[in-house]
Amino acid sequence: MFIQNALDFLPILLKGAVVTVEITFCAFVLSTLLGLVLALMRVSSNKVLSNAAATFINVIRGLPIIVQLFYIYFVLPDLGVQLSAFQAGFIGLGVAYSAYQAENFRAGIQAIDHGQIEAAQSIGMRNALIMRRVILPQAFRIALPPYGNTLVMMLKDSSLASTITVAEMTRAGQLIASSTFQNMTVFTLVALLYLALSLPLVYGLRRLERRLAQKGKR
Repeated sequence: MFIQNALDFLPILLKGAVVTVEITFCAFVLSTLLGLVLALMRVSSNKVLSNAAATFINVIRGLPIIVQLFYIYFVLPDLGVQLSAFQAGFIGLGVAYSAYQAENFRAGIQAIDHGQIEAAQSIGMRNALIMRRVILPQAFRIALPPYGNTLVMMLKDSSLASTITVAEMTRAGQLIASSTFQNMTVFTLVALLYLALSLPLVYGLRRLERRLAQKGKR
């Protein structure tokens, strides 16, 4: 019975899994770009930029992700901003996780030995070039473990998009379970599919960390 039901439900759940991957990817790209901008603002000598970034990060980290999703999907239309459920989902997740990405990047940037910056300045490199050539490559290597963990957490938290009707994997499972009452079969499959997505990701990130660590020792 389990096998037969699983074969019946799996095609629908796999379609939801594709949406899960898509929304995770879009949110991850957005959180990375916004997080990097926020991190650069945080380490800036300009107090206005630094304080503005710190305030944004603290506010975003203090709000539950689900509340941010509700606000974007249900409140912004009242202000004239119309977004699809998918757009609201990845923007909400991306903005929410940008605060954590910003702290990952900031920690990586501030971990760089200041002597390297002074050496680069002594040979005439400008600040923008120092940031691009000296600081960011090393900061990324340092920030990779928490950066990778953030991606895995984002994959799992993409299930929150089901609350605003995004047809991702958890939403697909909820719809199947409500119509068939096969809760154990459905959510066992959903759990296994999340594992099938996240475990290779964890393994791949660990391999990348080891490879970058070996390069850093050369």
